[in-house]
Amino acid sequence: MSSHDRYTSPLSERYASRAMLELWSPRTRHGLWRRLWLALAEAEQSLGVPIPDAAIAQLREHLDDIDFDVVAAYERRFRHDVMAHVHAYGDVAPAAKPFIHLGATSAFVTDNADLIIMRRGLVLLRGKVVRVLRALATFAREWRDEPTLGSTHLQAAQPTTVGKRATLWMQDLVLDLADLEHRIATLPCRGVKGTTGTQASFLEIFDGDHEKVRELDRRVTAAIDFHASIPVSGQTYSRKLDAQVLSIVSGIAASAAKFASDLRVLQANGEIEEPFESEQVGSSAMAYKRNPMRAERINSLARFVLNLEGNANQTHSVQFFERTLDDSANRRLSIPESFLATDAILVLMENIVSGLEVHPARIRRRLDEELPFMATEALIVRAVAAGGDRQEAHEVIRQHSIAAARAVKDEGARNDLLERLAADSRWTVPLDAMRAALDPHQFVGRAPRQVDEFLAEVVEPLLAGVHDALDTEDVRV
Repeated sequence: MSSHDRYTSPLSERYASRAMLELWSPRTRHGLWRRLWLALAEAEQSLGVPIPDAAIAQLREHLDDIDFDVVAAYERRFRHDVMAHVHAYGDVAPAAKPFIHLGATSAFVTDNADLIIMRRGLVLLRGKVVRVLRALATFAREWRDEPTLGSTHLQAAQPTTVGKRATLWMQDLVLDLADLEHRIATLPCRGVKGTTGTQASFLEIFDGDHEKVRELDRRVTAAIDFHASIPVSGQTYSRKLDAQVLSIVSGIAASAAKFASDLRVLQANGEIEEPFESEQVGSSAMAYKRNPMRAERINSLARFVLNLEGNANQTHSVQFFERTLDDSANRRLSIPESFLATDAILVLMENIVSGLEVHPARIRRRLDEELPFMATEALIVRAVAAGGDRQEAHEVIRQHSIAAARAVKDEGARNDLLERLAADSRWTVPLDAMRAALDPHQFVGRAPRQVDEFLAEVVEPLLAGVHDALDTEDVRV
């Protein structure tokens, strides 16, 4: 069947990066299975199992030349994917055939490979988070002191700055990065645990020598570059590890979704817009439209990822005793797709942040509409300084604020609070003095300095020495 005649995942066809797609590919996964069988055979040989050197050499020679057609033929016969690969490997490494998978259960290769891939996936996500942080740092630095209307409850609030708001998005990613670093450093492998986790088969191989069995576990763990194996397991490692990993992955997606939601509101207000290419079409009907389609895609993918986190916990909760197999088909879908979707989200986020368009005039217009109300406390102080009574000044402002707000809402008028005050004989502050009090820079507090401090004290040390090994990914659609 051609690709046009069968379902293909949008994550692979449209969204995820090449590096993440390759990581979760059958070639990578089954290449790891062969490396695990090699590591097991080498460790067993080093501990006294009579495996010929020729067997080890043949296993090493055929790590990557997997004939997937042969594997498929075996799997049709055996209805078992691991045994299909055992036989296909044995065909090209005949000296090793009697020893491949010796003492192991299927979870030896499937579980250890999954943990290797997940850890590599976390490393790829870490690289993309770093790239987004770099782009946001550049943006925050450029717009550190540009006043903008703050928003609480989606209502106008005390001004902040464009750059300070960007640090809020960055702070979420900084927290995600700490979680990533911790999980990458501490994730254990399954190791060599046997059929139900008791290591009975390996104890048999080593004639009851418990220390050799423990050493086998340590040597295989080191060979696949893990600091430790999980101390105890059933047939599989605890699926709580999957839930912990997907918690971090979904946390990144949630951070990106918060950014995307904010941006969609900002774009609706005309203040900041995501990139829009010269021939990009915003709407098939409304030719003038410039929709935030990339931010919307982030939200769409993030919703999918957030649901997969709960899926992992549900799977863990029904792994009765030493294991059940109702995790298998589910994990083949939920774990890779969580990584692939979050990878796509970060590709989109970097693309957006690197091309954000800020519209200062629109930002200032929205500020001007609200600042007179926000400056009322400062205006009262000035009225008192000019010889007025504080309580009377408060009442004058209250009356005119209500009237000005009503005119803005009901008549579409501009905010003329200052003119209303100036025309009131009870008011003692001249119009020019009131306008001077409305410089938005006076209302942003320490926001510009907070940007400088956050970048210098948190972000720059975090990014120092981190090399971006990944190329920038294009947004394909």
